[in-house]
Amino acid sequence: MDFNVLGFTADAERVYTALVGMPRCTAAEVADACGLAAPAAGKLLSGLVRDGLAVRSAGRPPRFSATAPDVAVGALIHEREQQLGEARALVQRLVETHREAGRISHPDMAAELLTDREDISKAVHRLTTGARREVCAFDRPPYVDRPGSNLDGQLERQRTGVTHRVIYDREAVAWPGRLQDDIMPSMRAGEQARMRPELPLKLVISDSRAAIIPFSLAPGGQSAAYLIHPSPMLVALQSLFEAQWERAIPLGEAAPTTSAEPGQPDAETLALVSLLASGLTDAAIARTQGWSARTTQRRIHRLMTELGASTRFQTGLAAARRGWL
Repeated sequence: MDFNVLGFTADAERVYTALVGMPRCTAAEVADACGLAAPAAGKLLSGLVRDGLAVRSAGRPPRFSATAPDVAVGALIHEREQQLGEARALVQRLVETHREAGRISHPDMAAELLTDREDISKAVHRLTTGARREVCAFDRPPYVDRPGSNLDGQLERQRTGVTHRVIYDREAVAWPGRLQDDIMPSMRAGEQARMRPELPLKLVISDSRAAIIPFSLAPGGQSAAYLIHPSPMLVALQSLFEAQWERAIPLGEAAPTTSAEPGQPDAETLALVSLLASGLTDAAIARTQGWSARTTQRRIHRLMTELGASTRFQTGLAAARRGWL
């Protein structure tokens, strides 16, 4: 055994090990077994009793027995694990302080590398909750946090006047339940949402003061990220967002209407037009809208008939001419 990591001295470990195999023995017997002087053995036994590793019975001379190792040593291990956990937490706080101090002392540092998923999640949270004017984002899988987990926070920010402009990748819109449970509620609260068949990367920009992007576009590259501070790199990311925003297709109105204006589509039709224009398959549209395959095909056919189109491409053109996109 090697209990020095638990604070045992070599002599204390030797005495405890001997005691485990010699229940109800005297200090003299332990001293003989361990090759120690009797006073030294007695002092070590008293220490073991004090630490709960041994018990002493009454009588002359007193006799000692080891506490069960799984109980006594297990308790020490648990205590040491708690201490190590507290040390790890302190180290993490110091790392964050060091990182922030380094950024402040080197204001020209353009990018900060985050290599822990929890750090990435916290950084995104800081950017979004700290926004006072606008949050811009590219939304595409894979995700660090569950899609929709930040919905309540976003709705609260939008109520305080923070604008949210989000471009969704086709796969993000097709994510099961995402459109109805997350995107549409955000749009009803004021989110400006558009869609692109494919986005080049994930991106969050807060108030033109900071951004976060993945470390790599390769599989698994989301496990690390760059936190971008004010710099030409941040300006380039803002320009990229605006270029994609201009090319993206607005998602249909999310607010339900009791009746549409004459000649104007209802909210459900606008959503269907947007989904078709984004290139989603019938199966993906059915999942996002919660429709059956037959219902989806029937509504698409009805829309194409209304627009006088024979292909999806013609449907998109006709919808655009009517100002539905």
